[in-house]
Amino acid sequence: MHEIQARLVERLGVSRPSVSEMIKRMESEGLVSIRGQKIALTHKGDQLAERVVRRHRIAERFLTDVLKLSWSQAHHEACKWEHVISADVERALNTLLGSPTTCPHGNPIPGSQHRDERVAALETVHVGDTFTVSRIPEELEVAPGMLDLLESSKFYPGAVGTVVSGEMDGSRTVRIDDRDLTLDGFATSRIMIQV
Repeated sequence: MHEIQARLVERLGVSRPSVSEMIKRMESEGLVSIRGQKIALTHKGDQLAERVVRRHRIAERFLTDVLKLSWSQAHHEACKWEHVISADVERALNTLLGSPTTCPHGNPIPGSQHRDERVAALETVHVGDTFTVSRIPEELEVAPGMLDLLESSKFYPGAVGTVVSGEMDGSRTVRIDDRDLTLDGFATSRIMIQV
């Protein structure tokens, strides 16, 4: 459990005692179960997580599509909104936006009918291969500067690119709209594309 707590400390930017207290509270509220070194969401916890993710991604859509905020601004604002949006506001936003199936980064909105068509990690393509960006995962949304870099490079879901060079460590240089972008192995192992 110490390894899990260490990852939560790093991801959330809080102290280990805070994480420990949070896990205990979540267990007492029936959101997680702890068995030995494993922490798992209960059915109740899974439903809550899905609702929060849905509201976050709908908020991101509103903030980028309607208010025209940058990806990184929208992501940070949506982190605040996801906990305060009511079910009525969620439905109204979803209707206003035309029932989107993905967030601006291509991640499926829970409850939508989105299905990925044969996706693979960007690291699997080779020099000269053409690909279509499918989605940028949450892990990269929280990586400092990553959303700004991808957005400024027009690395959007639906964008078509070509691999210009690749290294054994998984890094790739890709070209989209006559712009070259080099991504490290961490990013290319997580960004999903269609070939």
